[in-house]
Amino acid sequence: MQTQALTGGFADAPIEAATAFRTIMQVMARPGEIASIGGAVPPAPLSVAAGTLLLTLCDPDTPVHLPPGHDSQAIRDWITFHTGAPLADPDGAAFALGTWDALAPQTFPLGTPEYPDRSTTLIVELPALAPEGATLRGPGIRDTARLSLPETERFARNAALFPLGNDFFFTAGPHIAALPRSTRVS
Repeated sequence: MQTQALTGGFADAPIEAATAFRTIMQVMARPGEIASIGGAVPPAPLSVAAGTLLLTLCDPDTPVHLPPGHDSQAIRDWITFHTGAPLADPDGAAFALGTWDALAPQTFPLGTPEYPDRSTTLIVELPALAPEGATLRGPGIRDTARLSLPETERFARNAALFPLGNDFFFTAGPHIAALPRSTRVS
């Protein structure tokens, strides 16, 4: 393990983790809302927001999948040291982290009727996030919201599977947005 893996975690873990968790829950409850999140200084190409998500939500019981482009020794070591999260194949991952081009061709667990929570949450790294593009409707949205998604068709199919399906976080630099499986996309 290289010494770079030992740095970049929360400086004040209890406060920063609580603040990050609140922001994460806020964007999940309000699909399409873009918020700032920080505290982590992960190795490239991870964004600050993606690193902060991992530090906040991952532990030794939450397997993480890293597709090509994000599957480097530096990132593996950083995740292992700071969270203890095991690395997994797509079919066993609680979280998957990467670019849309790396994640989209893969299939991830959608949960089961008995255990819809046994699905994979995807953390999608994007160049930027903006309140434009796809129209979002559903729980947590007063009328409609807009979010710059990499496509709309897959998210529309995902919402049709509710209560099964994947949940999504989108990250760009220090910014984060979420798209729960209950959100209808057009």
